[in-house]
Amino acid sequence: MRTIKLSEQNKNEILKELMQRSPNQYGSYEKTVAEIIELVKVKKDEALIELSSKFDGCLLTKDTLKVSKEEIAEAYTLVEEDFIRIMKDAALKIQQFHEKQVKLSWFDAKEDGTILGQKMTAIDKAGVYVPGGKAAYPSSVLMNIIPAKVAGVTKIIMTTPASKDGTVTPETLVAADIAGADEIFKVGGAQAIAALAFGTESIEKVDKITGPGNIYVALAKKAVFGHVSIDSIAGPSEILVLADETANPKYVAADLLSQAEHDEMASAILITTSQTLADEVAVFIINMTQKLERKEIIEKSLNQYGFLLVVDSMEEAIALTNEIASEHLEILTKNPFEIMTKVKHAGAIFLGEYSCEPLGDYFAGPNHVLPTNGTAKFFSPLNVDDFMKKTSLIYYSKDALEKVHQDIELFAKKEGLTAHANSIQVRFEK
Repeated sequence: MRTIKLSEQNKNEILKELMQRSPNQYGSYEKTVAEIIELVKVKKDEALIELSSKFDGCLLTKDTLKVSKEEIAEAYTLVEEDFIRIMKDAALKIQQFHEKQVKLSWFDAKEDGTILGQKMTAIDKAGVYVPGGKAAYPSSVLMNIIPAKVAGVTKIIMTTPASKDGTVTPETLVAADIAGADEIFKVGGAQAIAALAFGTESIEKVDKITGPGNIYVALAKKAVFGHVSIDSIAGPSEILVLADETANPKYVAADLLSQAEHDEMASAILITTSQTLADEVAVFIINMTQKLERKEIIEKSLNQYGFLLVVDSMEEAIALTNEIASEHLEILTKNPFEIMTKVKHAGAIFLGEYSCEPLGDYFAGPNHVLPTNGTAKFFSPLNVDDFMKKTSLIYYSKDALEKVHQDIELFAKKEGLTAHANSIQVRFEK
């Protein structure tokens, strides 16, 4: 992990390095993804079975693609009761947070004979992708399904890769049942995204696909966008800690490592006004890494995309924080609430030394599906609105339209659209 005294030149080099992690740089994989999608479109379930065998070493049939009720019931017997309780508690907190996001339809009736409004409607079917492979992610299950349930989505279909013996991690199945998934299929990778986007004999076509995944999943979501809606094209995970001399270096190091362990392309950055803090954090990182199970992944991540950046002032630190627009931002300063008001771009902001990033990942309630690679400048966390559609409502009485019909006709004629003008005009011909 590099400790750097920030300058304008090395700042630009660092930003360029970080952007290499963007899904927009994954072009070399696009051909493979396109071939997978086309195969699923043509061969449907048969393609899913073939590709599951090829990529996951999992032998499935049309009868075993879908997770059965018996498999879900068995999963409950394989998960510790304490963990089931914790997942239910987390699910409740996530539900309560997202319920506050719900927007109602509205109507505005005026005395001049006009009624304008907006009708809120949930999408019919949502598809949720949950990664498998190296680890189980029941937290992603809760974070993706619960906002859709709160929104009122009619049907939620979840896909996740199975292990070689054809089973799904029991914690993932229990989380899906707690969250309210209607159907679960043992399909992973780009083929799962294709199945959700275009449908197969077993898997219904959905209206929106959400959930994180690897490079192939990210590119598949990008490829099917337009046929369905998607949440975002997520890149590797990242954390930025903004700290001054009051921060606890042990806490800072631990929090940076919490994201570095995700994968080799994860990014962990400290921006601080204190050289002493940066030096102390570097020592803690070396010592802590030796004791962690994912040591090799952490070291690769930190060597490539880990930075301890020392700046001259808090103003400079805040400006760089906004430029990076990190997925997760921790503010560990003397007055984090004051600093927070100056931060414009971040996926989620964690305030103070006891609001560490894993709190948001698992338990606090706000969604952990967040914009990455600087996209927090224009994207938001996954939320209830992602599963809702807005429909405009317009009503004008004859008197109301008569007062403005000539203005509308002139507007249409200025655009050369005389049929538009005529549509208004015929209503007032004598």
